[in-house]
Amino acid sequence: MTEPLEAATETAVIHRDLRKAYPTLVRGEGVYLFDDTGKRYLDGSGGSAAVTSIGHGVPEVVDAISSQAATLAYAPTHAFTTRPIEDCARLIVERFAPAGFGKVWFVSGGSEATENAVKMALQYHRDRGNSSKQVIIGRWMSFHGATLASLGFGGNAGRRRLYSGALPPAEHIPPCHAYRCWTNGACPPCDLSCAGQLERVIQQVGPENVAAFIAEPIVGATLAAAPASPGYFAAIREICDRHDVVFIADEVMTGFGRTGRKFGLDHWGVTPDLIAVAKGMGGGYASLGAVIAKPAFVNDVRQRRGSFVIGHTASGNPLSCAAGAAVLRYILDRGLVQNAAAVGAYLIAQIETLATRHSIIGDVRGMGLLVGVELVKDRATKVPFARDLNVASRVGTATLARGLISYPGTGTVNGTDGDHLLYAPPLTITPQQVDELVAILDDSFAEVTASLA
Repeated sequence: MTEPLEAATETAVIHRDLRKAYPTLVRGEGVYLFDDTGKRYLDGSGGSAAVTSIGHGVPEVVDAISSQAATLAYAPTHAFTTRPIEDCARLIVERFAPAGFGKVWFVSGGSEATENAVKMALQYHRDRGNSSKQVIIGRWMSFHGATLASLGFGGNAGRRRLYSGALPPAEHIPPCHAYRCWTNGACPPCDLSCAGQLERVIQQVGPENVAAFIAEPIVGATLAAAPASPGYFAAIREICDRHDVVFIADEVMTGFGRTGRKFGLDHWGVTPDLIAVAKGMGGGYASLGAVIAKPAFVNDVRQRRGSFVIGHTASGNPLSCAAGAAVLRYILDRGLVQNAAAVGAYLIAQIETLATRHSIIGDVRGMGLLVGVELVKDRATKVPFARDLNVASRVGTATLARGLISYPGTGTVNGTDGDHLLYAPPLTITPQQVDELVAILDDSFAEVTASLA
């Protein structure tokens, strides 16, 4: 038997922050995490972020993983299918996906999901004889993943900058962001001129060259849960239809009940062509993502080439799919979509109350249990704090010290300036646990505001 490694004074892990010493988590239970000193943390961010959809230590999921690992942990999907992959796909298309969607391609995470969706859109056009349709249009201030391709059609300036010379070409339009409208500065009321930018770019590039448009229904990590204005996605859908452009919805954060609906776009009654999902479908119990497609979309490729030219080692891994199916059943059985809507509204209202006491809160926004707080130096003018003050990070550090995990971010204004916090706790959170979250946030805002003064 291999002896356990002794605790080392120097980590062998390449952590996200190379200058930081990390506490060691040893256990999770419900909405809480515990470190090796016994300290308890409320999982306010749902991991990094919006991952832990059903909380920690759920016996039903643990049992499903254990049973599957003992039966069949891995299978060659080029030669076989398995019960877990079939069950998980059926749960997605029959109980969650919008009407008309009937096919699922499984991957390991969000970056793979968005990138595979783009590859599928490109092949769809090429197999139909439209090989010139190769341009992808994304939005500035978006985040679609950390691979080079997903950074290319994504619009997160801070993450793109280091790799700009290696990123594949893509076009971008401004986001739909009511608090900081890029196009006319007068939102609300909104004239949907931001949607009109898609029409303009398509005309500039040439409709015959544009393959797909990708967008998050509610922009998560980069814009702190900024939802689209009413009518925006209906306008986007019409423009894509008119120019034969595949509309890809990035529902990696917003899918499977996070926003109080099964999918984010359900809030606006708009149906995309492809849906990229991950995070909440595996709930943190397994690395799992997928692309959800309409049968007609898949059949077009089947009748021509016969298969999509995509594939990954862990695609459709039965262990991950068994975990995913158990997570999705738990969401349905416990009414967690409805809980996200009700408790999410309560969370937003409580944080809005904090804004009456803390002037650094510029905006509170979001839907369901995907909630953002933008921090500003001056609420009236929306002027952000200086970058070197690291205000969001300071608030995040203050909440962590008090037992609340926040997800701080920067670049909210223009990709470089601006601070925000994102909250996406497990969908199981109760109003009483929201009160705990808000109380910690209240004290943390007070501490950081005093330090800034």
